[in-house]
Amino acid sequence: MKAINPHMPRRLPLTALALCLACAHAAWADGAPADADPGYGWGVGGVVFPRVRAYKDFRHKTEVFPMVTYENAWVRVFGPGLEFKLGQAGPVAFGLTLAYGADEGYQAKDSPTLAGMADRKASFWVGTRVAWRTELAQLSAELAGDASGNSKGQKLKVGVERRFDLGGFGIAPRAQLSWQDQKYVQYYYGVEQSEARSGRAAYQAKGTLNTELAVRLDYRLVPNQTTFVDLGVTRLGSSIKDSPLVDRSTLPMVRVGYLYRF
Repeated sequence: MKAINPHMPRRLPLTALALCLACAHAAWADGAPADADPGYGWGVGGVVFPRVRAYKDFRHKTEVFPMVTYENAWVRVFGPGLEFKLGQAGPVAFGLTLAYGADEGYQAKDSPTLAGMADRKASFWVGTRVAWRTELAQLSAELAGDASGNSKGQKLKVGVERRFDLGGFGIAPRAQLSWQDQKYVQYYYGVEQSEARSGRAAYQAKGTLNTELAVRLDYRLVPNQTTFVDLGVTRLGSSIKDSPLVDRSTLPMVRVGYLYRF
């Protein structure tokens, strides 16, 4: 698989997603147990995780979120994400996605470093997704655009995951590449000329590529109840690391959750 160029054109046609079939799958939703067969119907639960951001002096805190899942032959719902299934061609499935970027954006009050910055808003993202299940791993790729018009940016995610079933336990290592275009990075990590201050120079960002390595551990208490722990680390792309708002090169990730399926 060829490496993704972090300085690729700002706008990508959605049809380019078809070229990503050899790329990755980060489970059908981050933080969910990667069961071989998630099944149809409803599920409820919750996730606990520390909210760690790349910004300097950011006020990190632990978050607790309810989790709602639903799936049938036409739609899949997981928390803030929604996918409309468009059909399959053999082992390859296609879908339209809608998601809310809950981990994006900030308010100037979140950190002394951000004082004087205009607030950055989280966005709704609309995109297309391709998932390919093979005997060796689950592969997927998703291209999404900012439907809210806040950043006017685009994101491309590709990854690979393999779940190993160990009786009631499961372990699912995964890897993911996430490309973010110049508009996205500038909106969330750039500094406009009007926002420049002593110790915070104006900064014009470029498109960049983040890399994530993670593993999910799950345990099935009974057939319809599952607990899970998701551990990972994301290496930030150079255009984010070079921002005067940022003092990290990597972001740790820990999620602990429970899911009850009806």
